Amino acid sequence: MSALTESGDLTVAAEPGRSSGTTRRMRPWTPYAFLAPYLALFAVFMVLPIGFGFWTSLHEWDINLPDRPFVGLRNYAELFDPAGVDGSRFWTAMKATGIFTVASVPLLVVLPLAVALLMNGRFKGRNVYRAVYFAPYVLGVAVVGFVWRFLLDGNIGLVNHYLGLDVQWTTDVPPAWIALVGVTVWWTLGLNSVIFLAGLQDIPRELHEAAMVDGASAWHRFRSVTLPGLRPVTIFVVNATILASANMFGQSYLITGGAPADQTKTAIYLIAETGLRQFDMGTASAMSFILAAFLMTASALVFGAFRDRSRR
Repeated sequence: MSALTESGDLTVAAEPGRSSGTTRRMRPWTPYAFLAPYLALFAVFMVLPIGFGFWTSLHEWDINLPDRPFVGLRNYAELFDPAGVDGSRFWTAMKATGIFTVASVPLLVVLPLAVALLMNGRFKGRNVYRAVYFAPYVLGVAVVGFVWRFLLDGNIGLVNHYLGLDVQWTTDVPPAWIALVGVTVWWTLGLNSVIFLAGLQDIPRELHEAAMVDGASAWHRFRSVTLPGLRPVTIFVVNATILASANMFGQSYLITGGAPADQTKTAIYLIAETGLRQFDMGTASAMSFILAAFLMTASALVFGAFRDRSRR
């Protein structure tokens, strides 16, 4: 039993059956004391870097120069000027990011769901199949990038050799987009499959049995039982996949190098290049905040779409 005293302290009485008749008094600041370590880490590693990044975006910030003059919103204005050098490069990179996201997200939602439905069945060796699907995800992006750069090489690549093709997978579009999306789906499909599989196993079996008793077909059970039961998991998978796809960097950097003519250079690729190679941290920070604004808008749309659907 617990109760609040007149002073606002939380008093916790000893449980029945215990020998001690004393009470323990919880101070009002006790919960905040437990939260303090997390809040401190959150402030140091999240709030302060975000604030410093925004402050940097308001300056002409060259890390090689001692003077970093305040320029206000000029960096943002230049990015929204399509006639400017930085603006044209940035929106070309944003277009590349959009193409990759639109092409990869549906595949990374539908295919993992199909794999999860298969893996959720009872058959011999299913744990082995689960491990096989998940195995590529444990590889680092450097390993994936270098291996597939060799396999997809237009001159000596094994893909062209065994398929009898003459396709420049790393230097032409749309083959370069097909390569980047295909490699990404192969690499990350296992993670979303595991998440969907966990969601499937949380759906009560009684619902499926009741639907079968009512004569529902497999398709109707999928639409009426499985999909509604997976709605929270689907929201997470769709949102996380959009964010991950929009932040794609390693595949483009290692497989295509942004070719041809920067058409596969994504926004994160350009931000890293601008800040770390050209040392223009002010412009790179402004690019980051514009990209973050687009991603927050996309996340809000995803949550809104699923919320509206649940109210119908």
